[in-house]
Amino acid sequence: MGHACGHSTRHSVAWRAVLMSFSTAEIAALAGIPPAADGAPTPEGTVAARLEAVDWDFPDASTGYLTHSLHPYPAKFIPQIPNMLIKELSAVGDTVADPFCGSGTTLVEALLLKRRAIGIDANPLATLISEAKTTALCDHDYAALCAHREACLRLGATIAPVGVDMLHDGRPFESTAWRPALKLCQFWFEPHVVEELAELRRLVSDMQFDGARRLAQTAFSAIVVAVSKQDSDTRYVRRSKAIAPGDTLKRYLSQLDNAIACVRKLGELIENSGEHRVFNADILKSPKVGPLDLVVTSPPYPNAYSYHLYHRTRLAWLGHDVDQLKHIEIGSHRKYSSRGRNRATMGTFRSEFEKIFIWLRKHLPLKRYACFVIGDSTVDGQRIDNATLIADVGTSHGFGEIARVERSIASTRKAFNPSIGKIRTEKLLVLRKR
Repeated sequence: MGHACGHSTRHSVAWRAVLMSFSTAEIAALAGIPPAADGAPTPEGTVAARLEAVDWDFPDASTGYLTHSLHPYPAKFIPQIPNMLIKELSAVGDTVADPFCGSGTTLVEALLLKRRAIGIDANPLATLISEAKTTALCDHDYAALCAHREACLRLGATIAPVGVDMLHDGRPFESTAWRPALKLCQFWFEPHVVEELAELRRLVSDMQFDGARRLAQTAFSAIVVAVSKQDSDTRYVRRSKAIAPGDTLKRYLSQLDNAIACVRKLGELIENSGEHRVFNADILKSPKVGPLDLVVTSPPYPNAYSYHLYHRTRLAWLGHDVDQLKHIEIGSHRKYSSRGRNRATMGTFRSEFEKIFIWLRKHLPLKRYACFVIGDSTVDGQRIDNATLIADVGTSHGFGEIARVERSIASTRKAFNPSIGKIRTEKLLVLRKR
């Protein structure tokens, strides 16, 4: 759970006073978002009309401001979507949750808009990134990061001293630190890259303060695929990248410097007052997170991505069990493409959302909203309208549909499953508890 600078509790009056220190217009200007109402929830008809009047494509808006570019993540929605929904459907001081928080896009926007934020994800890498992206660091964190950076520079002198062969005393650099299974290292990484990653991981793990260490871990994770033999984040094939000795360390330092700068800017805006909690939990097991005022999420598309595959080498280097995530991941392409008797179907997806809406009913008060951004799926050659499926399940659990708007998906978004890549639109579905 995250609290800035160790302040775990605040009186509501003090909280709201600090939150009012910057305007929603200032935040909107960062991302090129048009102004919107920012008050208590309004009548259904008014909400629907306002939402339908928005150009949800946001074609000219910046999407990588502040900490949104801290770490690559597949299929994340652009921050303008949760920003607009949070302003329209909640009030200052409300609690906004994302039960599939991924890289924390909704959480960042909630904090910027003076709300409390709660994130849930079964992927431990997702919760690490979300914490790093939403935690304003203290002076002792920046001091620790500075000392860590100096240690990395000393490491660089050992890895790549003066000399054309990039060797130290005629020998390549070797680390005695932990590294993942030998088979994974040999298949996906050059030997010298393994040694540099192992030593970097040790330096990161030795950091004293949680906030600084999480940010360094996120920067470390962000470079793993780039220095591996994996073609790219969305192409799980091998190719040579000509990573020279010392390149891994240089990439890490560059990533770390960018991360520090982004978090510093975020801290200036939320003024060390960002009240948030992030849970590494399976939403299907109904985690207890307390009352919520608004849910904004982009759930996994059935048969679209396998997040455990996308993050396999990252999870391994962070010391997590990849197979554990593989078995609980919702919507995984692996589950839906399987030919065994336990393969997932759209009935599987429907039953999962039955559990999710039971959880939502327990946590959302009457007349509060749950918003889903989701595209269609292709399963067994058939196109599945996931928004309609979710709306139908929601209706059976006391949620009424308020609005459904279609938006274009950026042509740059890539997927592991080529059939999903053909889908160029997704739907914004807004339901209200009745």
